[in-house]
Amino acid sequence: MALPLPIARTNPFDPPSSLLDGEPLRPLAFPDGHVGWLVTDHGLARQVLADPRFSSKMELRRIPVERPKVEGFETGQSALRGFFIAMDPPDHTRYRRALTGQFTVRRMNALRPRIEQIVAERLDVLESKGQGADLVSTFALPVPSLVICELLGVPTEDRGLFESAASTLLRLDASDGDAAEAMTTLLGYLSELISRKRQSPGDDLLSGLVSEEEEFDDEELLGIALLLQVAGHETTANMLALGTFALLRHPEQAEALRSGAVPVASAVEELLRYLSIIQFGTGRAALEDLELGGQQIKYGDTVILSIPAANRDADRFDEPHTLDLARNARGHLAFGYGVHQCLGQQLARIEMAAAYPALLGRFPKLRLAVPPEEVPLRHDMAIYGVHALPVEWS
Repeated sequence: MALPLPIARTNPFDPPSSLLDGEPLRPLAFPDGHVGWLVTDHGLARQVLADPRFSSKMELRRIPVERPKVEGFETGQSALRGFFIAMDPPDHTRYRRALTGQFTVRRMNALRPRIEQIVAERLDVLESKGQGADLVSTFALPVPSLVICELLGVPTEDRGLFESAASTLLRLDASDGDAAEAMTTLLGYLSELISRKRQSPGDDLLSGLVSEEEEFDDEELLGIALLLQVAGHETTANMLALGTFALLRHPEQAEALRSGAVPVASAVEELLRYLSIIQFGTGRAALEDLELGGQQIKYGDTVILSIPAANRDADRFDEPHTLDLARNARGHLAFGYGVHQCLGQQLARIEMAAAYPALLGRFPKLRLAVPPEEVPLRHDMAIYGVHALPVEWS
């Protein structure tokens, strides 16, 4: 029998328990009445992500939870031109190829000193609060927001506009009107920004795209900029906040990271695996009848890949429900897999590798300022995390 996607969690760091039980491929009931499939197995999820018979097109797939309807950001409709995460090759390939040149490992590593400076500056702000503050608004959100603004050439004083509008778009309980207003605000601002870059290019990523030999028109640039702006700060911000929450609840792991007993790179990969903030999974639509995991998938079926469950697959990771910063967590699916693997993953890794040790080093006695059960969780958002993380230190 097809059941809705499980959402309720009994532990803030674990996926819903029913995601981890039962068959690795099972029927899934969608809010619109569609019956598709849910994948919780690491190997099957990876197989789907690599199979061109499954489409990423927004107009072909459904989402497993209710969320506000807004033009250009809604399943059943074509994505904005340039919003390439919701496209298949060859359209996806064209955009991805142009962006790959902007997100090279070399360019991301060149940003490392500036990222470390931003982290240090935000830690100064945190320390200026006295002996307690909300880690989300003071540190976890500003760090990636400031980085992505700098990368795209957005004035830092405008980051509040992006943070507010992106948050509204990701809220499951936002009204259609509020979501539409947030989208209009973002697109209007980005349109003006693109116009300024065409007139006076800088050395930022958006200016680089404006001056590409294979020129994109303004509508395409708008879709690209929207994707990078929203995805570029919301995901990392929630990893920083939720990751800190997890470390404070596992003090022996925090101490191992603080002392250098585990490599920072290893710690980042394990936190990505353990937390897996894309809580409602990644969707694909079958482009033909096919067999998957012993089941017959029909043309048009939406298959939801539960990344949190796949990253807790005991056949892939030993003791998967244990946070172990020393483990080799490579092969997790937090950044996806295949042609749609996250383009900004190297940037996210650098931000986390800079932020976690610096935070724990500056505040060795950092602790929660409220009981853990009072930390407000983002059950109501497309990207999981915490709405706030009250902390204190001495």
